[in-house]
Amino acid sequence: MKMDLTDTTSSKINNALVQGRRAIGTPAIGMVLTLVIVTDEEHAYDALKAANEASREHPSRKLVVIKRVSRSMRDRAKARLDAEVRVGTSAGTGETVVLRLYGDVIDHAQSVVLPLLLPDAPVVVWWPVGAPVNPEKDPLGALAQRRVTDTYAAEDPLAEVTARAAHYAPGDTDLAWTRITPWRSMLAAALDQQQVDVVSAEVEGEGYNPSCELLAMWLADRLGVPVKRAVSDGPGLTAVRMETRNGPVVLDRPNGTLATLCMPGQPDRAVALNRRETAELLAEELRRLDPDITYESALKYGVERLSQGSGKASGAAAPKASEDAGKADEPAPEAPEAAEAPAPAPAKKATGKKAAGK
Repeated sequence: MKMDLTDTTSSKINNALVQGRRAIGTPAIGMVLTLVIVTDEEHAYDALKAANEASREHPSRKLVVIKRVSRSMRDRAKARLDAEVRVGTSAGTGETVVLRLYGDVIDHAQSVVLPLLLPDAPVVVWWPVGAPVNPEKDPLGALAQRRVTDTYAAEDPLAEVTARAAHYAPGDTDLAWTRITPWRSMLAAALDQQQVDVVSAEVEGEGYNPSCELLAMWLADRLGVPVKRAVSDGPGLTAVRMETRNGPVVLDRPNGTLATLCMPGQPDRAVALNRRETAELLAEELRRLDPDITYESALKYGVERLSQGSGKASGAAAPKASEDAGKADEPAPEAPEAAEAPAPAPAKKATGKKAAGK
């Protein structure tokens, strides 16, 4: 069921939601959170499609905030709110409200969204593109327990990663970090199988892909060894090589689907490592609403500290993989920090490519 409301208010939108639930015969609310999507008209369809797919796992009320800029100066001064209310099968699992803001109301989006939040339920704000420099200080971000951005969609991903580190607040996360969860899990499991000393590492992937920098920073932060960032043609992350005293440990994925894990003294094995869609990444982030201290530690390590392969390598014991290796919260054993390098790894600017899961 779909209802269009022109020049409306938050109160009328709430009434429309109640009427819609009664019309389809489901007056009870069974949603677990409110997902606020802040985007533009160009990316609204894809973002809402991903949110609807993620809502199968996390039934939610989805509020899509689209800030429209009018062409004429007179129209820009006129505040107006249009809404599209969807309930039932057209809204995935839960409810959807598409809010289009015009004029002065653009600067007060939080006043529109606040009355529409589910009572006593967590709030997650997601910026598919155009995230603010400091999400916590954003008026909409201040309403949320969890703030999801995507540095892959930025014009300069590496500068965006640095800005995220400078303005990090508990509850911030990045889909570029979510994309490397399978890689981190696989690498932690590999080091659990053999108690070896890692002396250096190398992360290889597309030049404009911030997931590569985040994975390299995670390895450098957890292992305390020099990590080199290498550039390949992709797609996405293509390989991680860790030099140990027993020989190299290599996780190689040249085609974006199937990877090969090579370890000293063991036969090579094929592992599934598909690049995931945005809906899967968003569903993973919605499973966890508490601060991710592993992401914080890796992010604050700093892109500028990544090694270019120079510097003396020093051994460090590999950390034990925990039950949740992809999001381990226990600190790694103390080890020397990676040698500083004069410049960060090379990176290209994003060219409008949309990020599939890595």
